[in-house]
Amino acid sequence: MNYPQQGSKLYLFSIVLVAVLGGLLFGYDTAVISGAEKGLQAFFLGAKDFVYTDTIHGITSSSALLGCIIGSALSGFFASYFGRKKSLAIAGIFFFLSALGSYYPEFMLFTYGEPSASLLVAFNIYRVIGGVGVGLASAICPMYIAEVAPSNMRGTLVSWNQFAIIFGQLVVYFVNFLILGEHTQPIIEKISETVYQVSSSSDAWTIQTGWRYMFGSEAFVAGIFTILVCLVPESPRYLALIGKDEKALGVLAHINGIDKAREILRQIKETTEVKSERLFSFGVMVIFVGVMLSVFQQAVGINAVLYYAPRIFESMGMDNPMMNTVYMGIVNITFTLVAVFTVEKLGRKPLLIWGSIGMAIGAMGVALSNLVDGVNPIIPVVSIMVYSASFMFSWGPICWVLIAEIFPNTIRSAAVAIAVAFQWIFNFIVSSTFVPMYNMSLGDMGDRFGHMFAYALYGVICIVAAWFVYALVPETKGKTLEDMTNLWRNRSRKNA
Repeated sequence: MNYPQQGSKLYLFSIVLVAVLGGLLFGYDTAVISGAEKGLQAFFLGAKDFVYTDTIHGITSSSALLGCIIGSALSGFFASYFGRKKSLAIAGIFFFLSALGSYYPEFMLFTYGEPSASLLVAFNIYRVIGGVGVGLASAICPMYIAEVAPSNMRGTLVSWNQFAIIFGQLVVYFVNFLILGEHTQPIIEKISETVYQVSSSSDAWTIQTGWRYMFGSEAFVAGIFTILVCLVPESPRYLALIGKDEKALGVLAHINGIDKAREILRQIKETTEVKSERLFSFGVMVIFVGVMLSVFQQAVGINAVLYYAPRIFESMGMDNPMMNTVYMGIVNITFTLVAVFTVEKLGRKPLLIWGSIGMAIGAMGVALSNLVDGVNPIIPVVSIMVYSASFMFSWGPICWVLIAEIFPNTIRSAAVAIAVAFQWIFNFIVSSTFVPMYNMSLGDMGDRFGHMFAYALYGVICIVAAWFVYALVPETKGKTLEDMTNLWRNRSRKNA
């Protein structure tokens, strides 16, 4: 077979571009709730057969995360037995079905526009299906990119996946803003500690229709992704794992040139003599570090901000919370680019540590703003922006880079699945507890106590995260995936 003598960056970038569309769908699906959740709440507050409480709304707003936990937990099985490419196509199908189902949850079973407990269950099932797609994509997209990328570009290319996630969130913020148009979000009044009602002056279109369009808009992107992913090659490292060395060499040659491809394939085979090993073959620490990276990425509280951004800005007294959410999306995408262009120069650990410190400062700024009456709303808004921007150049992209590259080849599928499952478990915990915690009242402070407590807690966790990175996380800049296999094997032997 004739292999190319020189690698093609265009070929590499084209297949990475398709893979990062999965990241865009990840961001789109998880952030669409930010614009839709208030209309959704108003819709189900009209149900006659049950009371739609804060707790139920928190679970409904976060229900996709249950699917994310399932999808990420199954991602190791899918990636190992179906391959990276087919698994991404399956994720795309889940995205598509979820978008249509969330748009029209009454399909064939219920009367359109009549809220009920059964309809709420159906809606949540569709959101869980989309979450399974997100869980698969969140684990397999960075894994696929890491396995096709040359070592000197791997951090940058995997960071583009996070850029796509944030870009997907920005796109859906903007799409939600356009869908809302001249309409207004519902006015929801608190009539007791746990009971709410919709003001009669609320916009009926937003309650009945607006949130449906927001969820349904995802179907277009999901369809395009599913088609395109069928056109990319399988990961060369997966091909080598299943004994298809010629196909693996062909993909590597198109990316690196034939001479470099042979060298890479030799290194892959040296570290994959056994197709699979026990999860703890390289010691407990590698799994612990991977899991805790995922835990801290969520425990710092970022998704509570992303999912409920309009509600948070409204509580700060901002006149146009949806527009401020778009501004936050622009800030987020700008600072994600900082990571994309510096991760191979500065390394993974410095970005994580400085990002943790910046997040702590921003979170504490919001917390302190709620200790004093009459604070100018621009202060907590700027603090939120600092907190969010610091996450976007650190824990947002770099956590995915490390999870994709830190594990040895022979346990990568299973280890990534476990790490990402923990990420979604903590995402669900943070997101579902945020609204009740944010609305806690105490004495003269009222709801401001909850606002203060939530962000003070996240700020403390950010400081702990910085220490964890400094003390336990190895630097992976410039190392091949096979180098990481040898690093953990050597550490395991020293500790034996």
